[in-house]
Amino acid sequence: MKVMKIKIKQIVLAGLAGCAISAATTACTDTWDDHYEAVAEGVNSGSLWQAIKSNPDLSNFASVIEACGYDKSLASSQVFTVFAPTNASFSQAEADELIRQYNSEKGKVSEEDNTVIKEFLQNHIALYNYSVSKSSSDSIVLMNGKYAVLSTGQINGTPMLTTNALYENGVLFTVGDQVPYFPNLFEYLRKDADFDSLRNFLYCGDTLNSDRSYPLFYYKEFLPSRSVPGGIENGKTIYLDSVFAQNNKLFGYNFLDAQLFSEDSTYWMVAPTNQVWQSLIEDYSKCFNYDDNVEDRDSLAYTNTRLAIVQGTIFSKTFNPQLGTAVVPDSVMSTSAVMNYSRRRSTWGSDTLCYYQYFNPSAAGGIFEGTTAVECSNGQMLKADTWNFDPRQTFNKIIIVEAERQSSIKEVSRQPDSHGDSIGTISPTTRYVESVNEYYNKVSNNGFVEFVPASSTVNHYVTFNITDVLSNTGYDIYLVTAPALANDSNATEIQRLPTLLRCTLGYNNQAGRHQERQLVSSVNTGDDKLGYSPDSVNWIKLADDFKFEVSSYGLVEDNPQVTLKVETRVSNAQQRNNQYTRTMRIDCIVLKPHEE
Repeated sequence: MKVMKIKIKQIVLAGLAGCAISAATTACTDTWDDHYEAVAEGVNSGSLWQAIKSNPDLSNFASVIEACGYDKSLASSQVFTVFAPTNASFSQAEADELIRQYNSEKGKVSEEDNTVIKEFLQNHIALYNYSVSKSSSDSIVLMNGKYAVLSTGQINGTPMLTTNALYENGVLFTVGDQVPYFPNLFEYLRKDADFDSLRNFLYCGDTLNSDRSYPLFYYKEFLPSRSVPGGIENGKTIYLDSVFAQNNKLFGYNFLDAQLFSEDSTYWMVAPTNQVWQSLIEDYSKCFNYDDNVEDRDSLAYTNTRLAIVQGTIFSKTFNPQLGTAVVPDSVMSTSAVMNYSRRRSTWGSDTLCYYQYFNPSAAGGIFEGTTAVECSNGQMLKADTWNFDPRQTFNKIIIVEAERQSSIKEVSRQPDSHGDSIGTISPTTRYVESVNEYYNKVSNNGFVEFVPASSTVNHYVTFNITDVLSNTGYDIYLVTAPALANDSNATEIQRLPTLLRCTLGYNNQAGRHQERQLVSSVNTGDDKLGYSPDSVNWIKLADDFKFEVSSYGLVEDNPQVTLKVETRVSNAQQRNNQYTRTMRIDCIVLKPHEE
């Protein structure tokens, strides 16, 4: 070939759709001047495509390039580095099979998602010029977003046969074997038939890798700033190369909080095989039965049942640095866990709860026990044929309704005044427990609501909202009362009187009709036989192993279907004789998953 001496300086736009295969993939951050300001010596004439096409040792590789339409890209003014396997390591039969596979997927998936383009062609091509020297060892980004170590005689362990052949639009290497494709965690789900069920869920929305068209979790987002414009037609920009970013709603903060397709992150994921998955679906789906009036009830049931399996199974190396080391961690915290203790109080109702955090994960019965590790480009897939996650550490949480939260109170009893206006018969006042008080940290969240009678002649009630209940799941239901002394250490004997209460649970049936069930007709908060005392924090058990027919888990409810009505049952005579008071002091309502 004719040798030329030229100064390379071109404008590289965000070429080829595969450049941004993932939103999480590191962008091509090398500056242009790093590669092209220097004068290049010994540049061969012609393009990379001409060099590959004219080399009989690369004919099999060339046939795949041409069949997939990449000959046009490699003949363009864009700059690439190509690592081409020779016919000795890449046979015609292998090339024919890749072409067949490419054509079978063509039209069913976008070009950048075609397996042959993503896992073969783009795995042998990088944007920009790269070269090697006797002492070089660089990390480069291939077109599919994968990182590769480029050293003197190899790329990712694949030996080089020839190096640094510079052409008008890039550099050509020949390699003695195919550069291995190393899938990330998200990609690996497509490759292992044992994960078909999990894949179908996480890839919902993808035409090739899921069996449902709704709900749409997985989608592509067009990036006009990284695409190559080709002109204006009818007032709209036409793009020569359209760049898309991979996205998945399930990987967001409120769901899994883990970008499983990110090559810049390191995760461990415990993944159930198909048999385990189906067993869990059968078990967990009973917990997410919504009433017939709930909009998109089938979609909610589908999503929440499967999220119940997956949430809490992914672990970031950033927050668990001992993973993969010789040190056996005594606990691991998943991406669904809450590390901040004040956020635990606001999210779960108590900072002592540690959902999605697991102790002794590698011990007998631990979440890692019995799993098989599969190395991926961004971590480890821990293949689980048995399931050691306890639902009470993940989705089957203790429900704590703090009385002092504004959203907790649905309504209070009312009566007409002398003008005919409706006024409350009680006045709710939030009280706080000071740190010097003996009840500090004995009252939930150190706050309660004191419901003081606005009318002394009638009994009154307050109705609390309860959200996120599971269906067909046993709950032990408690009403927790606080003593007057928790707010006022000098409370008088009259102020410290007990009260009599009645509690009624409201809930929906399958048809969406509201039902009521009286849990307690009369309970004395000073009944020492039951261990209750007006000077104690009383846990009054209202129901044992109560099961709701329908779930409200994950619903955004203006009018919550599950309520608890708490009302006084004190007679006027009992009040006059200072036996009982109509003042209620409610700390919280607790629905605790039942344990046999």
